[in-house]
Formats: sequence, structure tokens, C-alpha cells
Amino acid sequence: MSKLKKSRFWDTVARLILRNKIGILITVVLITILFSTQWKYMRFTYTEANLLPDDHEVNIEYNKFLNIFGEEGNLIILGVKDSTLFTVDKLNAWNALSETFREDDEVITVASIKDLQKLLKNTESQRFDLEPFIKDSIHSQAQIDTLQYELFTQYPFYDNFLFNKETKTIRSAIYLKKDIVNTPARKDFVVDKLIKRIDAFEKATNLDVRVSGMPYIRTLNAQNIVDEIGLFVVGALVVTSLIFFLFFRSFRATLISLVVVCIGVMWTLGILGLLKYEITVLTALIPPLIIVIGIPNCIFLINKYQQEVKLHGNKVKSLQRVITKVGNATLMTNMTTASGFATFIITESTLLKEFGVVASLSIIAIFILCLLIIPIIYTFLPYPKDRHLEHLNKRWVGGFVDWTERMVKEKRIAIYITVCCLVITCIIGIYKIKISGSLIEDMPKKTEFFKDIRFFEQEFNGIMPLEIMINTKREKGVMKSTTLKRMNELEDLIIDIPELSRPISIVSLVKYSKQAFYNGNPKYYQLPTKQEEAFILPYVKNSASGDTSMLSNFVDSTGQYARITTFMKDIGTDKMEEIEDDLEAKIKKLFPKDRYEVTITGKALVFQKGTTYLVKNLALSLSLAIFLIALFMAYMFRSFRMIVVSLIPNLLPLVVTAGLMGFLGVPIKPSTILVFSIAFGISVDDTIHFLAKYRQELQANNWKIKKSVYGALRETGVSMFYTSIVLFFGFSIFIISSFGGTVALGALVSITLLFAMLSNLLLLPSLLLSLERSIANKQILKKPTINIIPEESEGDINNDYNDKKK
Repeated sequence: MSKLKKSRFWDTVARLILRNKIGILITVVLITILFSTQWKYMRFTYTEANLLPDDHEVNIEYNKFLNIFGEEGNLIILGVKDSTLFTVDKLNAWNALSETFREDDEVITVASIKDLQKLLKNTESQRFDLEPFIKDSIHSQAQIDTLQYELFTQYPFYDNFLFNKETKTIRSAIYLKKDIVNTPARKDFVVDKLIKRIDAFEKATNLDVRVSGMPYIRTLNAQNIVDEIGLFVVGALVVTSLIFFLFFRSFRATLISLVVVCIGVMWTLGILGLLKYEITVLTALIPPLIIVIGIPNCIFLINKYQQEVKLHGNKVKSLQRVITKVGNATLMTNMTTASGFATFIITESTLLKEFGVVASLSIIAIFILCLLIIPIIYTFLPYPKDRHLEHLNKRWVGGFVDWTERMVKEKRIAIYITVCCLVITCIIGIYKIKISGSLIEDMPKKTEFFKDIRFFEQEFNGIMPLEIMINTKREKGVMKSTTLKRMNELEDLIIDIPELSRPISIVSLVKYSKQAFYNGNPKYYQLPTKQEEAFILPYVKNSASGDTSMLSNFVDSTGQYARITTFMKDIGTDKMEEIEDDLEAKIKKLFPKDRYEVTITGKALVFQKGTTYLVKNLALSLSLAIFLIALFMAYMFRSFRMIVVSLIPNLLPLVVTAGLMGFLGVPIKPSTILVFSIAFGISVDDTIHFLAKYRQELQANNWKIKKSVYGALRETGVSMFYTSIVLFFGFSIFIISSFGGTVALGALVSITLLFAMLSNLLLLPSLLLSLERSIANKQILKKPTINIIPEESEGDINNDYNDKKK
């Protein structure tokens, strides 16, 4: 598109907006109402973030496990570590609390101390009978003493399941129905029943009840996400509007900006509902992001309007020029920002794909709203007062710009040396970066449920399930003695790994059966020998025929598949990979591939693999962002050299941020992966403005390089400073989050954008001056494909002068 056609296009846009202002405002209101009708379709996530593509091998294996054994994350644990629990009244109250949950529709079963059964040998029927440890209720302290003796010394099958014999910690297990675990019914049960009953129990008994398990953790964590959406939106509005007011000293301008970004947030929520996307820990960040990104758009438009008014005093002409001159620039900068977010669409992770779609669409939407609403509203308002224009002459901002000009003019070598030292130092830091695949690392550390996670980690070695599924490739292959012995050896390795809890499987039940066969003698809690199998197996089969639930949790209905369940502490990706390697090495030795197929799976492993997958895709995502923005530069300037020069100042802040992450111990994880593409997409906006103004200055100054660089620096320095400050404090809002990943995201993006501002104000002009002749090619820069900042014609200048005289 030629410069003339481009100018005519934006002139046409300006006329359409200003001549159809009532119709446009009505359209905006109607669209906003339409989007508001979609809010009811917004859904808060009821599952963990699955970072892997649906067709990924790890997901396929995990879904296969779920199809055979059902949902694994349906367990809620209640725990008490208090010696006074072992008194008649309190122990009865504890058992009664567990019984109340058994009556709830959402619960399959409850396992508490009162539910524990002894396996007793019935010689007459050649079967094992079940007899409860507590037949009715506790009546005396002597009963409690007997119970403690039996549980803690005689029955190792239950150790580390409902009690810890070393610390005397007791817990109860509530198994939710598997079909409600990922639905709103789970939240209703946890909030309306579980928490209320526990609170009442604590008040009545003065016992501290610890609660954990994935359904409970996910419910409270999701509630924290919901609560923080409002906190972030209000915080972003307050901080950005306060900074905006300090710059412009105008309540009117501040209010207009708030109206625009609030409508933008309403549209964002409408997009979420329209697309039927879930609100996750990432999509919850988009509304405040739109505020933070939208305010700089408002600054550019309102600042240009006030400059034009001060220049010639003609309001209509000022508003027309706001659209024609700033419209194209803000379009390109918003497109580059949207591109940074849109790169997440290619990751094939549903979580990041949805984040990228909604964020990029919302950024385009906020640009359209700013371009339409701000000029239209100002047509109805009187001229700005003199006090509203004072900020255009602020000396302290001018002083900052003068400092950058002096640095570029006199300290260019020092700038290059500083940059080189920074790069070398940060490369060292990059090698210190670790990857984190923890399910709970980003959860709020100060909440009670997080403290309870740590409690159960200490008492029972974790709450995050890790599953090993064994396919014997034949029916009833699990109960073969060779299979059981192989599983037992694998369990011995798991027991030796301190980050894993004692495993539970059919092996434990078979050992318990042998103990029962020998009249409960705990020294016989071991696998039966070949000779013993002939005597014990009939007892097991007769018992199983009468009560299939004994086996159903450990073996599928065909007897072909078995599971070994253990629970894992919160550990890093490196340690998890070590554990996985150890397990796989042992599995290869124990289970020949021609006879067995063994799979390690579980939520914790899926999440860890998802994080590793995202890290591998980070380079692709960031490379695409750089490539897309380079295309914008090529399309605008048609110069490969200009592309290289423009990218260097924007890649430097990313290197600095990555180095800081390494030195500060901030790991690469799903939340911090976002930093690089987001920051790059935003920081390049300043480069576009600067280079566009630089090209214009070259033409105005007859291709005098130094004069053009300093002119561009003075002209764009103030707007860069304004927008960077807004973005810095806007993203800093996320530091108030209770989620560690969100805090890291806010802090890192803020730091990156601050470095980006300095890099564009110091390094970019220095490079232009140092490379002078090789870059300032008249044939290339004289006729850009896109004219970001239209030149002032002589007629415009004369008209401005005449308008001012009038």
C-alpha cells in the first residue's frame, strides 16, 4: 500500500469514526451487552492443568490407566496428630465425624480407624472372615490401649495407610464418587459439607484437623484463583489510573481511560464465555493484563490529542490527527504485542493455547475500543484546560531524556562494555536455571491447605499419587507367584526412595492373607512360598468370591492388570527424573517385555512431563515471536540491517531476565515460561516507535544521522518513559498474588520491560550512530512499506499556524 493510499485510508477511518460517533457508541454498547450474556458460560476449571497434547504418549498411557482403574484423584484425607485423640470421647467423636461422610451422595466409601478389619482364618469354611477392630464404639481407655497395641505392632498392612505408628498420627480417607471429581459437585461437597463439619468438630474437641487430597486441594486452589481475578483487576485499575493521573493531572482523562479498559475487560470475559474456555490460573491473568496493556494505548491517544490542541487549538482537526497519526502506530504496536501472546497457540497444550487465543483477541479488541471511544468522547467534551497541558512541559521527564541523550552522545563505549558484561554474566546465570514440574509449587504458600500438604508429606511421605500399572498380558496373570514376587521386589525399591511413600498393592493384601493364615502373627507378613500357596490360595479365592472389594482396588476384573500406588513428595523435575530412571531400570530387570508391559503414570508424573514438554516448546514459541516481529519490521522498513538492529535491544532484556532467573533460583515452569514471549511482544513496541520517528527525522534533516537520532530520542523518549512506567507498575500488581508462579511472572515481566526501555533508549540509538552509513540507506528508508508516523506536510504546518493565530 503506497504512502498516499495509506494516508487516505486513515483519513477515511478518521472521517467514519467522527461522523458516525453516535452509531459507533451504540454499537459498542450493544456488543458489550452481547458479550455480557456470554459470561454465564464461563467455567472455572475443576481439573489440574494438563500441559500435554491430548495425543501425547504420556496422556494416552494415563487415560488407559483411568479406563482400567478409574479416577485416581478421588481421595480426601483427614489427619490428626494429637495424643489426646486417644481418649474415649475424642476417639468416638473422630469416628462419628467419619461416619457422617458415609451418608453423603458424593461419597463412595469412608475408611477410618473404626472401619479397619482384621482378617481372621475360618478353618471350617476355608476362607478369611473380616472382623472390625472396633465393633461398636469405645467405652474404656483399656479398649483404646488394646487398639493401639494391635494397630501399631500387630498389623503392618495398615501402617502408613490410616496411621503412622512412629508418630501416632491418625487419618481417615474419604473416597469421592469418581464421576463427580471433575464437576462443580466436588466444590459443593468440599465447601458446604466437608469444611463446615470439620470446623464444628474442631470447636467441639479442640483438635487440629489437617485436610488434604487432590479434590480438596484443587477446590481451594481454584477458589483462590477466582478470588484473585477481582483483586488483580481492582489493583491494576487503581495503580494504572493513579500513574495516569500523575502524568496527565486530569480526572477527566483518567476516567475516560478507566471506562475504556473496563469495557475491554468485559469483552475479555465475554470472549472466554463465548469460546466456552475454562478460567485457569493463566486465563485469570488476562483481564488485568488488558488493563495494563490498554492504558498505554490511552496515553498515546490522549497525549497526541493534547499536543495537537496545544499546537493549533482546533479540536476537530486534533481528533482527526489523533486517528490518522497515532492509529497506525498503535495498530502495529498492538499487533506485535498480540503476536507475542499468539505464539502460545502453536504449543499444542490446551492450557496455553486457550491463553494465547483469548489474550491476542483481547489485545486487538482493546486497540479497537481505544481508537473508537477516546476520540468520540472528546468530541463531546470542552477543550482541555491549561493545567491539563502542563505535563507536556514537565522538566523532570525532560531531564531523564536529556540524560539518555548525553549517555548516547558521550558514553557510547561505556554502554557497549556494560552490555557485554551483562550478557556474559547472564549467560552464566542461564546455565543455573532449573526446570520445575511440581504440581503444588505455585500454590499459595501461606494458606492452610498448603501447610496441610507439608504436614502429610512429613507424616506420610506425600499426597500426590504416582501409579505403576502392570499388564501381565494374560487373564489372572497378576496372582501368579512369579508376578507377585516381581512386584514385591519393585516395592522394596520404592520403600528405599525417601521421596515416595510405602506402596499399596495386591502384594500387601497377599502378605496380610498369609499373616491371617498363621493366626495374625505379624512375623508372617510376607509373601507365601510355593508350598504355602497351595494352602492359602483357596482361602483367598473363597474370600474374594464373597467380597470382591478386597481385590478391586488393586487388580482389574480380569486379573490381567495390577496397580502399585505410592504417593510422592513435592520434588523438582530433576529429582523426579532420577526417581523415574531408577524405577524404569528396576522394571526392565524384573519384568521382561515379552511377558509384561509396565507403565509409570499418575497426575504428578503427567504434570512433570507437561512442564518438560513446554520447556522444549519455549524455544519454538519465542523463535516464532521473534520471526513474526521481524516480519513486521521487514514489512515496515524493507531492510535486513534494520531488522537486526531492532532485534538486538529487545533480545538483551530477555537474556538479562533469564540470567536473573538462574541467579535468583527462579525455575522454568508453566507460569515463568510466559515471561519471554509476553515481554518481547510488548518491548518491541518502543523500537517500532523509535525507528519510525528516526526514519522521519532522517528525511526532515536531509539524512544527517546524528541529528536524526537525537531528534528521535527526544521525541519518543517521553512516551517510552510514560508507557514503560505504566507497564512496570501494572505488571508489578501480580506480585501481590498468593501464587508463586504469578508473582514470578509479574516481577520478571516488570524487570524485563524496564530493561527494554533502557535498552531502546540507550543501546538502540548507540547502534544507529555507530553503524551510521551502513544502515541509513536512502533508497530503503525513504519509502517504507508502512508509514508508521505520517509526515507533516508544509500545508499542515501553515494551517496549524493560522489556526493558532485565530
